[in-house]
Amino acid sequence: LLNESILGLSVLLVTQSVFAMVLFNATDLGILLEKYLDDDGDWMVERQRSKRAITASDMQAILDLHNKLRGQVYPPASNMEYMVWDTELERGAQEWAETCLWEHGPTGLLPQIGQNLGVHWGRSECALVFYTWYDEVKDYSFPYPQECNPHCPFKCSGPVCTHYTQLVWATSSRIGCAINVCYNMNVWGQIWAKAIYLVCNYSPKGNWWGYAPYKHGTPCSACPPSYGGLCRENLCYKGLLCAFNAVASNIVPYTTVQRFGVNMIFLKRN
Repeated sequence: LLNESILGLSVLLVTQSVFAMVLFNATDLGILLEKYLDDDGDWMVERQRSKRAITASDMQAILDLHNKLRGQVYPPASNMEYMVWDTELERGAQEWAETCLWEHGPTGLLPQIGQNLGVHWGRSECALVFYTWYDEVKDYSFPYPQECNPHCPFKCSGPVCTHYTQLVWATSSRIGCAINVCYNMNVWGQIWAKAIYLVCNYSPKGNWWGYAPYKHGTPCSACPPSYGGLCRENLCYKGLLCAFNAVASNIVPYTTVQRFGVNMIFLKRN
């Protein structure tokens, strides 16, 4: 079981890499989270009206970020599925975000889902305001078929790559996230007076030990039959614009295959 965590800000530096063309502007997620520092901001009004853990605009922004990255992976993926929003996963993320616990959970749900965590505190004028999960691509080496005999090696030259691999796990086609403002949050022994806590749940879960996150090949050339041959921006696409309302029944079971575990990342700015 790989259960990697980041223990200091020194490893949260964003650097250039040969894969820069697939990375998002690092300010995107930072700006999204930073606005939650304003207690009387427009986000509060929108969230109170919808009675949801995340605004509709932020939901779409997170979904778009995921699908953009999934469609631009290198080497290209032949079976990458288009990701849609799942309200049940969102509800689970909301319940966990409201605990303000800097750990993964709930334990009863973790065998069935993938989970990424992030926390943000303080404002930054720096262009790179938030080290995102996506930047781990610079440290990850994709395992080609000839390297998998039969199990694929997991090659990560940095402290952690499993946020990235969960994001681009081909079969993880549903996502639900929540953002919560936590006061006096304990983050690895440090008390953060006001933290913006992001929880994202994925289904079916990814990061299965011994497997590559996706198949290498011409985009959409190995899509599951259920997609009917449709392709959108290099992603297997069903043509549905609406979100799924429940977690589907084809979640990969927790069997003898070992999983990497779930992931967390944080950034603190003074």
